[in-house]
Amino acid sequence: MTEQDFIPKTYSKKVERGCYTWSSPSNIALVKYWGKREHQIPENPSISFTLDACRTTTTLSFSKKDSHKYFSFEVLLDGKPKNDFEPKIETFFKRIEAYLPFLKDYHFKIETSNTFPHSSGIASSASGMSALALCLISLEKQLVMDVMSSAVETTQIESYFNQKASFLARLGSGSACRSIEGDLVVWGNHKDIDGSSDLFGIKYPFEVHNNFKNYHDTILLVDKGEKQVSSTVGHNLMHNHPFAEERFKQANQNLSKLTHVFKVGNLKAFTEIVESEALTLHAMMMTSLPYFILMKPNTLEIINKIWNFRNETGLNICFTLDAGANVHVLYPESEAKKALEFIQNELVAYCQNGHYICDRIGFGAKQL
Repeated sequence: MTEQDFIPKTYSKKVERGCYTWSSPSNIALVKYWGKREHQIPENPSISFTLDACRTTTTLSFSKKDSHKYFSFEVLLDGKPKNDFEPKIETFFKRIEAYLPFLKDYHFKIETSNTFPHSSGIASSASGMSALALCLISLEKQLVMDVMSSAVETTQIESYFNQKASFLARLGSGSACRSIEGDLVVWGNHKDIDGSSDLFGIKYPFEVHNNFKNYHDTILLVDKGEKQVSSTVGHNLMHNHPFAEERFKQANQNLSKLTHVFKVGNLKAFTEIVESEALTLHAMMMTSLPYFILMKPNTLEIINKIWNFRNETGLNICFTLDAGANVHVLYPESEAKKALEFIQNELVAYCQNGHYICDRIGFGAKQL
């Protein structure tokens, strides 16, 4: 698929007004994407677990307007106007207008809410932009369905629109393209993964051992405030970074290793790759110019506690980090009881106000 494949040829129907609601999950990258080229193209491939409980629910209401010269929309977060979201939505609409040429025909009301704190290192932009992309795709589906349904099967239509939703979501937030489906999603071209693309995420196509089914992710909210540095700024600092090229090679190699790990169920190798990826992500931040540290003292306390517990028990509990201070504690279903007891007894004390989220692998977005 190329960008041209996502430009619609014609709209067969007229839709005056309507409303769609989608609930879309966040995701947690196992191999991290850090660094991008123009048009939200990743410098390296990534793979993520789709989450389940950490979600954004977005309702998109729309009505035809007279003027077609400008974008018209309003944004509400938890029922209150959120004016500081508007520049990002405006940028998103400009990026996707060629692929959704109806955008200036409507006034949109975007009502959104999260099940987790916004801008705190849980990928709210991923769940938020994917939910919005799916709402817009639902409208387009209504506009073109007569044309498409006469030519292709329903399953092909669904596959195309999922792919286009991922493609569009990427133009709002890179990692959002990994939130449309689940439970493992690859984004970025990789030599060992057929169908992988820089333009959209795909469901991981290979065998996955039962050890990785129903995997748990308990998210320890070390700091629920907004990040000091946006992900966009962080990605841009990879340009001319002294270690960037080696990092991109490392990510490709780690994804290759994970394909074997997932097949054979090697939990120890999984832990090694995932923790190394998390620490490398933060190392790249700490060695950029300007440099920055998103981990907090309690982040490091939690990591050390996890390492000690794993050494003492032999359990396969591990951590990963996104671009923030919060810690994602990953563990298999078979060890969930002991791991959760450890988290509650030893780690929750390091969370802000004792807050944490129990999540697990999910299977993508849902229309409500």
